Amino acid sequence: MALILTKELHSPLTLLLLVSYSCIGLVQVGPIAVQAQGPLFTDSRWIVDGAGRRVKLACVNWPSHLQPMLAEGLSKQPADVIMKKIKSMGFNCVRFTWPLELVTNGSLASRTVNQSFQGLGLSQALAGIAANNSWAPDLTLIDAFKAMLARFQRNNVMIVLDNHLTVPGWCCQWSDGNGFFGDKFFDPNLWVNGLIKMARLATSFPNVIGMSLRNELRGPRSNVDDWYKYMQQGAEAVHTTNPNVLVILSGLNYDTDLSFLQNRSIHVSFARKLVFEVHWYSFSDGRRWTAGNLNDLCGNISSRVMARAGFLARKNLSPLFLSEFGVDGRGTNAGDNRYLPCILAMAATEDWDFAIWALQGSYYLREGVMDMEEFYGLLDDNWSNVRNLTLLTRLSSLQIPYRGLPLKRMHMILFHPQTGLCVTNGPPTRSLRLSSCRAAQAWMYGPQRFLQAEGTKSFLQAVGPQKPPRLAPSSTSQWDMVSNSGLHLSAKAMDGSTVCLDVDGKGLLITNACKCLQGDKSCDPTSQWFGLVQSNTV
Repeated sequence: MALILTKELHSPLTLLLLVSYSCIGLVQVGPIAVQAQGPLFTDSRWIVDGAGRRVKLACVNWPSHLQPMLAEGLSKQPADVIMKKIKSMGFNCVRFTWPLELVTNGSLASRTVNQSFQGLGLSQALAGIAANNSWAPDLTLIDAFKAMLARFQRNNVMIVLDNHLTVPGWCCQWSDGNGFFGDKFFDPNLWVNGLIKMARLATSFPNVIGMSLRNELRGPRSNVDDWYKYMQQGAEAVHTTNPNVLVILSGLNYDTDLSFLQNRSIHVSFARKLVFEVHWYSFSDGRRWTAGNLNDLCGNISSRVMARAGFLARKNLSPLFLSEFGVDGRGTNAGDNRYLPCILAMAATEDWDFAIWALQGSYYLREGVMDMEEFYGLLDDNWSNVRNLTLLTRLSSLQIPYRGLPLKRMHMILFHPQTGLCVTNGPPTRSLRLSSCRAAQAWMYGPQRFLQAEGTKSFLQAVGPQKPPRLAPSSTSQWDMVSNSGLHLSAKAMDGSTVCLDVDGKGLLITNACKCLQGDKSCDPTSQWFGLVQSNTV
């Protein structure tokens, strides 16, 4: 897997750790996410298989909803090569998008791939498809969609089918007519009929484990009463047609708001199949990520996400699927760079199922531009290399199911969101350092706020600024979360100073004076950010 050295996300430490640990095999980007065996169900906030074992969805978004109505990238690489690349990057699932007209507009669905691309003037892309995926050009669009599902199945990739919009094209504008029930291009009856047709089609593909009813509800017609009315209709239609799939419901305001569920439940005739999804990008919060102290921003915005959606999982009401989030892989977007460690910390500590936006490095046609590059894509514009391997390494920490069922023998691990690594205690020096979260040191952390290495009588003791903490048979170091982000672990050191956990340029754990706790807008605190992640699997 080739590395493209763009401007790296966030700090020199990230690249240093990636290079040094990759050389000694401690960072692994590869298959770690568990595959499903049979239909999936819900168990309070978890997605489980028929035996009750947790299955964590670690997905990528792969669009097939734009004007050509074909999975993106088939002009650049064979479909099977792309699917194997998905698995090699550690993902077990694809959120595969589709436009409603694929199953409700017969004249569109019966066009061949040849006709679709020729009609859009995409002759160069069509030639690439013929060279890389010779099975595709003569198929109708609906048969090409089915052929992709069959290939996913052969490659053992789970699928969440996402009805992205009605009319094929780029999504989403506030008043584009695709946003809410009753809009120009959003007839609720046609929508339910389309869901039934897609659910019926999916019965032939057991790797389709879920159906997302509609992407990013939005627009001036949005209201809670119609959300309940039509989402319940759509959910019942899908479940009646195909009871083997999870039924995934999105919220309002571009799928950022499910807060209404705190006061009013949704009522359906079936059980153990409902999942709710949420989207969260840096631009979901306007320009706030560049406008203040990062500890304050992370704490305040995270609290708002919890109040609007995260409460569903935290209160064990339902699984929450973070079905879209992502950053510019070039590392040049200041808001994205500040938002990323915050969302990584939250997604890891909450142990959410997720789907990164996105897989694709380019589009056949987006908003009138041919072969437009997608800088939020994990792959480059030729779909052959990882755009930013440092970013992928950080994302790999989310692929781990930190909690497995039953929830017994829980401990804590110290997750470092700036790097996507965790604190470990091992060879060659027995020093506390950052490494893969799959090999994290387990800690016990109770009301007295001591950090005790699990299974030992050793406690984490702060020595002083610019010195590594040590494991001691007793400890006076009580570790408190001291910043608004909830990610600074601070203690009184042996020399009387107050310090925070930190990481040096070699990835070794040290302590330093706590920084950026408040006020300063330009200060970067993230080397000192550590999330306490509950786990019984790592």
